[in-house]
Amino acid sequence: MSTSADKAEVLEANLRFYEAFAERNIEAMEALWSRSAPVACIHPGWGPLRDREQVMASWTGILGNSGSPRIRCSRATAHVMGDAAFVVCEEMVESARLVATNMFVREGTNWKIVHHQASPIAHEVVTVIEGDPDDDGDDSDGEGEPGDKLN
Repeated sequence: MSTSADKAEVLEANLRFYEAFAERNIEAMEALWSRSAPVACIHPGWGPLRDREQVMASWTGILGNSGSPRIRCSRATAHVMGDAAFVVCEEMVESARLVATNMFVREGTNWKIVHHQASPIAHEVVTVIEGDPDDDGDDSDGEGEPGDKLN
């Protein structure tokens, strides 16, 4: 059973990940990723990176590029299952809003990242989930079924 202390520690590790990203600190990023468990990463629009060498090479490229966009994390929630945990959060990258999942494992007394995946949130999906204040709920406009815009 997870404790609130475990969740707080995972959220702190998640915060350190985004701080390393925002500060373009490759050494801090390197220290956050697991060295004992398998790791993987899926950056938006990329194929899967399936080992630590590939993952760290991607971060070296991203963080070493002065033109890479700034990032901010929000709405993070942690879910802990023993020595494994995941965080679901939103990322703001310039004007784009993404959803991300960061998975962690406990190594000794520290939480280390084993997986990061982020992808854009489609405007239509955000509207459906959060509700469109301009939507009167009447879908009888002859434009198809609700959700058709998602396909």
